[in-house]
Amino acid sequence: MGVAKVPPLRTRVRSVSDALVAHLEQMIALGELGPGDRLPSERELAESLSVSRTSLREALHKLEDKHLIERRQGRGTVVLAPPAQVNELYARLAELGETDRELANVAELRTVIEPKIAEFAALRATSADLLQMDDILHATDENLLGAKSLELDIQFHLTLARASHNPLLTALSTMVSSWTTPVRKDSHSTREGRRSSLAGHRAIRDALEARDPAAAAGAMILHLADVDQLIRRTRHQA
Repeated sequence: MGVAKVPPLRTRVRSVSDALVAHLEQMIALGELGPGDRLPSERELAESLSVSRTSLREALHKLEDKHLIERRQGRGTVVLAPPAQVNELYARLAELGETDRELANVAELRTVIEPKIAEFAALRATSADLLQMDDILHATDENLLGAKSLELDIQFHLTLARASHNPLLTALSTMVSSWTTPVRKDSHSTREGRRSSLAGHRAIRDALEARDPAAAAGAMILHLADVDQLIRRTRHQA
C-alpha cells in the first residue's frame, strides 16, 4: 500500500500538536485515512504540514496512545483498524431488522446513551477533541442548506462520541446516527430547526470546556427534547 496524502492544516491555533491530532483524527474518522494506510515520513509530513518535527512527534505520540496509529520499525507510521470488539458490535447492530429501527425505539435509545456520552466527554475530552468541535461549529449556520446542516450535525455528535474515548460508545453512536438520519432531516428543514440545533451544540460544547459532566448531560437532554419537538411539529405541519 502506498503512502497516504495528508492535506495541510487549515488554521493555526495555540497548540500545534493539538491541531495536528484533531486534523489527523478527523481524517481517520471520515475514512480519508483508512486502516493500513502508511503516513509519509516524519520529515515529509512535517514539511507538507508546515510544522516542526517536534510538534509532529508529539501529535503522533498522542494518536498512538489512542490506538489510532502504530509506528512500526521499517514500515513507518500506519493507521490501525478499530479494535475487534468494535467491528463485532458494528456487525451485530447491522443485523437488526427494520422493525427495530422505528423512530420511537431509536429516539429512546438516543436519550439513554447520548447524555452519558456527553457526560464522559466532559470528563475526558482533549484539547484536540474540542478543536474538532469548534471547526464544526464554525462551519455551522442557520442559513445553510438542510443537507449540509444535517451533515455537520452528524459530524458533531460523532466527534462528541469520540471525545468519550470509549470505542464501543463511538460505534454505537455511529449506528444510531445512520438509523436516525432520515428523520433528522426534518429538524434541519427549517431555519428554526437549524438555529435550535446549533444552539444545542454550543451549549454542549461549553459544558465540555467547563469540565462539567452534569451540565453536559443536561444540555444533551434539552437538545434531544428540542429536536424531538421540532420533528413532531414539522411532520404535523406536512
